[in-house]
Amino acid sequence: MSLNSPLDISRWSLAALSTQLFRYYEDRIPYDASVLVVSNHRSFMDALVLMAALSRPIRFACHHYMGQVPIMRELVTSQLGCFPLEDIKHRQQSFFAQSQVLLQSQQMVGVFPEGTAPMVKSTQPNQLGEFQRGFAHLALRASVRDLAILPIAIASLEEVNTAGVPLRLLSLFDPSEALFNQPGWHPLVIYRRVAVLIGNPYWIKPQHQKQYQGKQAKTVVNELTEHCHCEIANLLRQGCY
Repeated sequence: MSLNSPLDISRWSLAALSTQLFRYYEDRIPYDASVLVVSNHRSFMDALVLMAALSRPIRFACHHYMGQVPIMRELVTSQLGCFPLEDIKHRQQSFFAQSQVLLQSQQMVGVFPEGTAPMVKSTQPNQLGEFQRGFAHLALRASVRDLAILPIAIASLEEVNTAGVPLRLLSLFDPSEALFNQPGWHPLVIYRRVAVLIGNPYWIKPQHQKQYQGKQAKTVVNELTEHCHCEIANLLRQGCY
């Protein structure tokens, strides 16, 4: 099998890890449109799982340190097509600039709005953290026609939990990340059986973009963020049976 695309690598990796993937509501996936995938995040496997479930390459925004660690940098950027964010001072600007270019070319962009926290702390499969609002700002300010936000829940049905690397080792590659400046190990969650539940797409319409100005901007951003959080939380409850 050729491993010359992110989709091939995703499928091969899940097969190599003997991961069973179950997909629900695939009829909700938009086609012939720009799509911003928003999902919960607990495992290094999440990007692989989402690409395999949607049968499409997804350009994921990933943590700054992933672009600094040798070997990992080549895997996530060259092989999987992810784009590491800049350091904390330039992170937001970098995220908006790179994501808009990708969306304008109708590529699928993936975002994990819980950020780094659930990756470095042991969490339960049905647990969902607070969402950062950057993806909502991106969707509302992007100059893209036919843009859909696609909320997706990754529900672990069976998994193995182990330890990866010391957190303080990662701080060598990204000293600005406070979560790395603590004792303990970076947990690794390996899915054995995992369900991917696809939510209803949220289409960004001209009226949303008109509301994204002045005092109304905060309200529409909060509404969009909360909508996606609630949608994923509901799907997660369905999946984690």
